[in-house]
Amino acid sequence: MVCVMCSSSTVILAEKIACYCALLLALVLVLSCCESSESEFTARKVQLQMDALNKPCDEIYVVREGETLQTIIEKCGDPYIVEENPHIHDPDDVFPGLLIRITPPIEER
Repeated sequence: MVCVMCSSSTVILAEKIACYCALLLALVLVLSCCESSESEFTARKVQLQMDALNKPCDEIYVVREGETLQTIIEKCGDPYIVEENPHIHDPDDVFPGLLIRITPPIEER
């Protein structure tokens, strides 16, 4: 009688282990799918940032984090930003979110 009870508890234990293994496998599969989605999202985000850096400046430019007036002048090709924007009293006081009017350079044909 004792052997029957041992084999019954062994079967129950084996079923529990199999169930946990199946759950673990399902979790690993779900996480691997999420990981590839995150890397695709990151790649798309980097591409959008690169596109923003390479595109010509709009007439109204919003200063981004880490930019200075000199980097904006170089990027947009407008050396007269200070003269065209009377609200900029100090060229060193440029901060993220500041709106600047840009006169795009005339393209040579």
